[in-house]
Amino acid sequence: MNAKHEWFHLFTLLKLAEMGAHRRTAKISTEYLAGKLGTSQQTASRYLIELDKNGWIKRSITPEGCLIKITDTGIKELQKLYSNLHSLMEASHPPSITLEGTVVSGLGEGAYYIAKEQYKKQFIDKLGFEPYPGTLNIKLRTDYDVKARSELEAYPAVEVEGFKNEDRTFGSVKCYPAIIENTVKGAIITALRSHYDTSIVEIIAPVFLRKHLRLKDGHKVKVEVLNVP
Repeated sequence: MNAKHEWFHLFTLLKLAEMGAHRRTAKISTEYLAGKLGTSQQTASRYLIELDKNGWIKRSITPEGCLIKITDTGIKELQKLYSNLHSLMEASHPPSITLEGTVVSGLGEGAYYIAKEQYKKQFIDKLGFEPYPGTLNIKLRTDYDVKARSELEAYPAVEVEGFKNEDRTFGSVKCYPAIIENTVKGAIITALRSHYDTSIVEIIAPVFLRKHLRLKDGHKVKVEVLNVP
């Protein structure tokens, strides 16, 4: 079932519940349901057939209309919807923020830092992937995106701890899991000490993003930053 059909099914289930079908067997004509859904009678009838086939409702046909009762499976779907909406409305932060910018060339330091074994092991343990040795840098061009980027500082982050070696100290890194171009799972990283201003976003991923997404300097990129539970 694709997302569009799933939403239509949930919306139909919700309207049936509004008519009491989650608590008792309700007599509902397809014409009446169509009016509630804002669809044709034929479409409403199809949705009922599909819900019945999915096991979300139990129905029987009478001359006066359909006798419909939402099953335990259907009620669980409604409860899942309720839970998701409740979490969304009660959360202190939105579930995601989308940033958009253009690809720019970096200073070439990403590969040096990410290749450090102490960092790399933590990236694997905490983010679930071994990053390609390098970062994709995007420049935020609008005030909206720069402001949204600054709001990330208040969000929960995955923290990669700093370390010392015989030569120098390496600072901790905040990581925000993200999806790049709605395709690749990666993370935005912000170092406590960085050579970039806040309009530059550094992204790591398990693949070479420029090659994987066929990106060149100046190309627009969208990054959906996910709220860490």
